[in-house]
Amino acid sequence: MEGRLRNMTSVYITNAGKMLLLFRQGGRVVNNVWTGSAGGHFEEWELNDARACVLREMEEELGLKENQIKNLSLRYVTLRRTKGEIRQNYYFFAQLREGVDTRLASREGTARWFAYSELVKLEMPYTARFVIDHYLNTGHKTDEIYGGVADGEKVVFTKMPEF
Repeated sequence: MEGRLRNMTSVYITNAGKMLLLFRQGGRVVNNVWTGSAGGHFEEWELNDARACVLREMEEELGLKENQIKNLSLRYVTLRRTKGEIRQNYYFFAQLREGVDTRLASREGTARWFAYSELVKLEMPYTARFVIDHYLNTGHKTDEIYGGVADGEKVVFTKMPEF
């Protein structure tokens, strides 16, 4: 292990009991699976600001501005060691503001709204699958931030209290 890091962020946008996902196509790391509504790699100037990264990606990929969502919050940070690097993913959740057009399109793939019950059937990137499962079972009931470490079989989550 040479200490290579890959920092990525993703936002899951919800509205009226549904979640917007993207069938990502043509991606360098994630391709032909369902991912968050928008997301991607950090730019150099964003390395200490995951929120700035996710807002930039959301505007670039969906054309959504910060004032068109509400309750944007970091909920999960995951670590996974794969392909000679440590991948750090920052998962945000937000709600679409009332009155914003739900017919969103992405230049990164196909955007589609799913009922929560449909999410368990979708193919997703490794850590994203565990994040969504944890969110549906536990995370949506709290305001906690969870840290997750992938161990090859699952992602083990723990609350990350501030102290």
